[in-house]
Amino acid sequence: MQAHTKKPTIEKIELRFIGPIANMASAVDALKPLGFVDTSESIPWREAYPECSEAQLIGKALAGARYREGLTQTELSKLAGIPQRHISEMENGKRPIGKEMAKRLGKALNINYKVFL
Repeated sequence: MQAHTKKPTIEKIELRFIGPIANMASAVDALKPLGFVDTSESIPWREAYPECSEAQLIGKALAGARYREGLTQTELSKLAGIPQRHISEMENGKRPIGKEMAKRLGKALNINYKVFL
């Protein structure tokens, strides 16, 4: 027998439309008062750094999330319970971030851990 599971709360959604380009501006303007943001000019963050390896991109994501929270490497290491040198190695793409480590970092940085995988 299958057990009921609690579904996570969805806080954000992405809408996509197909229609005449001439009506795009009015559609965007109609949705802005409802809290929607036009991302048609943005690109995925991984594509913004084509010269970087996957490990370097993940390191940049870690450093950016740490900066956003206003934390030093030492402060983050205490929150996540890992040595500061490991944070430095991860940010520089020299140490991989496994799933368990990503979860600890995600919790400490108030970010979805999947960013680091």
